[in-house]
Amino acid sequence: MNEEEIKNKLTPEEYSVLREKGTEAPFSGKLLHEERSGMYLCKVCGSPLFSSDAKFDSGTGWPSFDEALPGAVKLQTDHELGMSRTEITCAKCGSHLGHVFDDGPTKTGKRYCLNSVCLDLDTEK
Repeated sequence: MNEEEIKNKLTPEEYSVLREKGTEAPFSGKLLHEERSGMYLCKVCGSPLFSSDAKFDSGTGWPSFDEALPGAVKLQTDHELGMSRTEITCAKCGSHLGHVFDDGPTKTGKRYCLNSVCLDLDTEK
């Protein structure tokens, strides 16, 4: 899929976040309080990224997970906004998903902080 096809597939907000590294407003995402079981997929390419088993309520306003599926995401240093953070992108299509922090409450110690608009939930998987 080329960039024009991606732009046509997504809403303006989805495109802003996924392809231009934007952020949705905290506590606004449709998947924030989602509790159904399933697999969270990349909105652009459909790749499985996170299992619902890894989801937890971080209280930050964005869906949070303590681990990604093996090989599903890439991590890279992000110096935007005058700070150093670790950006999460889809390993398959390179779309921006959010950031990961080392303040998670589970055994992994990670908090993958995702934008809801980046994800689809497949409850069949």
